[in-house]
Amino acid sequence: MDPMLEIAWMTYAGARVNRTAISRSDCSGAAMLRDAPDPGPPSSTNGHSVSHDSPPEPLTSSPGTPLRGRLRPPGDKSISHRAMILGLLSEGETRVEGLLEGDDVLRTAAAAKALGASVERLDAGRWRVRGVGIGGLGDPADVLDFGNAGTGSRLMMGVVGGQPVTATFDGDASLRSRPMRRILDPLTRMGTQVLTEAEGGRVPLTLRGPKEAIPITYETPAASAQIKSAVLLAGLNAPGTTTVIEAAATRDHTERMLRLFGAAVEVVSHGPEGHGRSIALTGQPTLRGTDVVVPADPSSAAFPLVAALIVPGSDVVIEGVMMNPLRTGLITTLLEMGAEIERIAERDEGGETVADLRVRASRLKGVDVPAERAPAMIDEYPVLAVAASFAEGRTRMNGLHELRVKESDRLAAVAAGLATNGVRHTVEGDDLVVEGDGAAARGGGTVATYLDHRIAMAFLVMGLATRDPVTVDDGAMIATSFPTFLPTMRALGGRIGA
Repeated sequence: MDPMLEIAWMTYAGARVNRTAISRSDCSGAAMLRDAPDPGPPSSTNGHSVSHDSPPEPLTSSPGTPLRGRLRPPGDKSISHRAMILGLLSEGETRVEGLLEGDDVLRTAAAAKALGASVERLDAGRWRVRGVGIGGLGDPADVLDFGNAGTGSRLMMGVVGGQPVTATFDGDASLRSRPMRRILDPLTRMGTQVLTEAEGGRVPLTLRGPKEAIPITYETPAASAQIKSAVLLAGLNAPGTTTVIEAAATRDHTERMLRLFGAAVEVVSHGPEGHGRSIALTGQPTLRGTDVVVPADPSSAAFPLVAALIVPGSDVVIEGVMMNPLRTGLITTLLEMGAEIERIAERDEGGETVADLRVRASRLKGVDVPAERAPAMIDEYPVLAVAASFAEGRTRMNGLHELRVKESDRLAAVAAGLATNGVRHTVEGDDLVVEGDGAAARGGGTVATYLDHRIAMAFLVMGLATRDPVTVDDGAMIATSFPTFLPTMRALGGRIGA
């Protein structure tokens, strides 16, 4: 099969897995936890991707029996994106095991192919990328459409911005609303030309990279791994050292994977209690294709994990979860809240520490979550807010300004979802305060998801333990990060349906 058609087929499959799972009534048994239903080939060469302009697909979750069983969440989305991107920029062959085959990552795979890589799906989660090396990219023949993928689009802007190519970036309505100026500002200092852009520096926009990028020292204005990564990826084609300075350390997958592919990267901690970091990349290395094993995504694991904590009588094992300390803020917080989470079978996979997590239903108490923990759990705050609504006492989540520039204004979306389900809360500046009484939240509301997969999954988790069912207005976008969420939760015993 032509590689581009293969990618189109997989994009179709990611969406169809989600839609098929909604209508199935027999999603029980351990096999459903690891093998999504086979959607069959697309009916046309256009395939079928998750479209945020298509009719919404409401979903409702209801309280029922305890959750029991084992599961392995999808591969980590952050590492999956970077495996495709660094495979593109490498010489030779990169083989990826456990790739997340959600719509976001498949958009990045399609962009890598459009820029010159050979991209081939070998089997479920197994991919091969033959790269073109730094400086070897070609102008894509068409617009790079990233759908809903904020990470993929921003990281690839760093790639294009540092290479002598011209490319246009676009996406769905949600991506078009998200700010890109924070990425474009450092890139223009490195020699990138912004030829066209939508109002406010948003997509659709067209970038032209220089023959060689200019090495810079850049202090990020916000704790954002996407900003850091875009600058470092552009710096790969700079004749010198590119340095990024962070006041608070963000997830370090880019640094780790650059080393894995052969780049020289030096990381130095600084600032109060060593929370800050300086990352220095030596430019114009020769990256070599390598093998990448993608561990299970802690951000996806967060949903069955919290569900097991709040549904009475639950006992669930979540396999192979990445334990990178810059990604485990949610687990740290839940343990402080009294969660019964046992880390077992700790091991190394693909340069990251992973472990199986045994999670039992627990009585939670409210805690104060420090702002400096936000970078280690930025995607998990919606489901943490759900956990807090079942805890006894006040949970205060501090410093959530980055939630306002995610797939939606997640802070506002979470607050609205809590309100419609009878949970007492306040938003104080960039802080979210949730008041729980240690009992099941009322539920019964319909939550506006604003095309945000994490809002949808968080409130479907809530409905598994509330007194009344919870409905989300659209679940189609769940396929962007967790295509098997519905069959996974149903196989554990969760009641979720259309």
